[in-house]
Amino acid sequence: MAGGVLVASTNERQYEGNVTMFVLVTCLVAAMGGLLFGYDLGITGGVTSMEPFLVKFFPGVYKQMKDESGHESQYCKFDNELLTLFTSSLYLAALIASFFASTTTRMLGRKASMFAGGLFFLVGALLNGFAVNIEMLIIGRLLLGFGVGYCNQSVPVYLSEMAPAKIRGALNMGFQMMITIGILGANIINYFTSNLESGWRISLGIGAVPAILLCIGSFFLGDTPNSMIERGQKEGARKMLQKIRGIDNVDEEFQDLIDASEEAKKVEHPWKNITQLRYRPQLTFCSLIPFFQQLTGINVIMFYAPVLFKTLGFGNNASLMSAVITGGVNVLATFVSIFTVDKFGRKILFLEGGIQMFICQIIVGSMIAIKFGVSGEGSFTHIEANLLLFFICLYVSAFAWSWGPLGWLVPSEICSLEVRSAGQATNVAVNMLFTFFIAQVFLTMLCHLKFGLFFFFAGFVLIMTIFIVVFFPETNNVPIEEMNKVWKSHWFWTKFVPDVVVDQDHKVVA
Repeated sequence: MAGGVLVASTNERQYEGNVTMFVLVTCLVAAMGGLLFGYDLGITGGVTSMEPFLVKFFPGVYKQMKDESGHESQYCKFDNELLTLFTSSLYLAALIASFFASTTTRMLGRKASMFAGGLFFLVGALLNGFAVNIEMLIIGRLLLGFGVGYCNQSVPVYLSEMAPAKIRGALNMGFQMMITIGILGANIINYFTSNLESGWRISLGIGAVPAILLCIGSFFLGDTPNSMIERGQKEGARKMLQKIRGIDNVDEEFQDLIDASEEAKKVEHPWKNITQLRYRPQLTFCSLIPFFQQLTGINVIMFYAPVLFKTLGFGNNASLMSAVITGGVNVLATFVSIFTVDKFGRKILFLEGGIQMFICQIIVGSMIAIKFGVSGEGSFTHIEANLLLFFICLYVSAFAWSWGPLGWLVPSEICSLEVRSAGQATNVAVNMLFTFFIAQVFLTMLCHLKFGLFFFFAGFVLIMTIFIVVFFPETNNVPIEEMNKVWKSHWFWTKFVPDVVVDQDHKVVA
């Protein structure tokens, strides 16, 4: 082209830099935001299966659970709208909070959003722990939801922006690792508090601990260079970039961040902007990945595990211990993704996990169908119950090294700076909307669809796996400011993404 102008190559740029202890510790502290979400996912199901809690707040459910007349099938013993509202109200609040968090994250920085999330969660946990009526319980849940919304909005973006491209996947998955640790910790606490008269207060109140840790930790974190540049703090951003990369010469990466910020400033309305055709790939994946993630059915297992196992004939302690076992599998399997995501890439983990989840759900649904049928009458032998638990653990492990961590990683790394906050807010909002939906209707669906519920989720797993095969390009080891080149080289998304034209000094001119 005349004047030395050329179309940008699809070869992604690699920046200089080391993996420093500073960036590892920083990302570990930030990832504690996942503890809040995980703890709540794990604690809720255990608390709602504790008899003193049900007697105090949901006596109708307690009476239904103790009904020995045979009028209620096993599938319907926990079907109660108020009980599901207790669980799902948090996710509705998180959905609303994600839109406010988007503005906070953009204008005040990522660490300000993390601190706000910890503070909301702290107050909510204390209200729940000291609750004396259902109103106090629900208000506490709503505040917990605001905390989850703020953290889920800011933490994945923070991790993706701080991490070097070559280990971005592993560091970002620290968020999912903390979610799984939160779930496991909650399950263990539920197991030991289940026989105490006020055990539910201990379980709910301990949620204040990870919230305090996050609030304190956020004070000592630095903000990301991207965020600092976005807010006009260029000199501070350069120093932070040098600190997290461990070298003095960060000119190339720093200039790319400034260029991206200048482009982002031209966008007055990021929410309107992300709906433009050129951002169709980002909008599609920020919407469909969290949608599909929830329709794997995983949160049915995570926050209703004790209730589900109790429904299937496990005793109270056995159901809680089974939840501890699945929680432990969840943690261990997440380590698999941390050590493989940057080596084998995102796509292979999506596909392997999808196939494994599909097979396990078909087997679990078939086992329940054979034993309980449509009447809901029956029980598992000890061997059959252990076999069911084994396949549920296989299902959980598949999710934990695929759709679990990748559901947060991919949306946080694919958006350019001008739509990053809007893209992540979309991701969180869709995730919370369908988490709310699944939490609200699961017990009713179990009552009406019975064993068919597992086939219902298996069908969606099949659809989402095919979607990944056809439409998802590999994003492994690509700097997030260079991600548009990935879309441009994809057979389908190239029609939406305009050519990026640069001059000889690597300045974008069209």
